[in-house]
Amino acid sequence: MRFAIYPAGLDGPRVLAEISEDALRDQFGATGGPETLLEACQANFELIEEIAVERHRRHPACPIQLEIADFCCVLPG
Repeated sequence: MRFAIYPAGLDGPRVLAEISEDALRDQFGATGGPETLLEACQANFELIEEIAVERHRRHPACPIQLEIADFCCVLPG
């Protein structure tokens, strides 16, 4: 699922990022079709955005593709 982040705030440039369906299902509990993926992303967007912004700041020239492993150290279980 693609989403936009604004690493420099809403007045700064928009950066596109992506989170995998597997991450939304395994880490955030999406269980059904596309609507549950969207709901899981929206319900957990603060954390997802935080990880995406951190990744962008470390490697600004690289595409942002978040996977299950990106959340293993920040989520219980």
